[in-house]
Amino acid sequence: MLWQTQVLHAWMGTDTITLPLPTRIGEIITQNSDTIMGHVKITIVVALGGLVMGSILGYAIAVIATVFSKWGAGGLTIVSAFNAIPLVALAPVINNWTRDLSSDVSVRSTVAKIIVVTISCTAAMSVNAFRGLTELKPFSEDLMKSYAAKKITVFMKLRLPNSIPYIFTALRVSVPASVIGALVTEYFAEETVGVGRQIRENIVKGQYPTAWAYIAVACAIGIILYAILMIAERLILKNRRAR
Repeated sequence: MLWQTQVLHAWMGTDTITLPLPTRIGEIITQNSDTIMGHVKITIVVALGGLVMGSILGYAIAVIATVFSKWGAGGLTIVSAFNAIPLVALAPVINNWTRDLSSDVSVRSTVAKIIVVTISCTAAMSVNAFRGLTELKPFSEDLMKSYAAKKITVFMKLRLPNSIPYIFTALRVSVPASVIGALVTEYFAEETVGVGRQIRENIVKGQYPTAWAYIAVACAIGIILYAILMIAERLILKNRRAR
């Protein structure tokens, strides 16, 4: 209400050009829904692609760290250090690395963006999955050993089920990070597509209402994906919580 009635504008000393009214933003989204949805699909492909690859890679690293416990902690520390790399520095470097990957700019641009998102999602999964694979219930591992269970049996029957809640904990971090990573990498990508790139392009052109429309859409993407994750977590962990 404060935004729509321009009270917020008076407090911040701005105008309706640089901070357009919510109704104006809604009009732009409605009038350009087809174009916006095209860019949304590209951003979602990048975000989900990087999320899936980062999660798989992170879990694989956690499994390796669990199997080779002597070097596991050190390896996870190195992986965690990747979180300290700023995306704004990483994205241009990856774009340059992938320039010779394909003659099709859309292919190499998409690959570069997915790689950046993958890196940003790997650490959270590896650290949390490692905890799930190693922080077992008291005496559970000893009980499996007393049954002469093989390592693969211990992993499938004990470690893997125990890590599932930790996987969702990691995804709570990785899902927003994947959306943010996709938006940031689109700023520096060769191909001028995606929600993040449209935010940049419209700000450069001075089309602030359109830029705000894409900002609103970017927020909606993050909220919807997070809501889907929460629903999936509730359904999958329903029986576990009931015990």
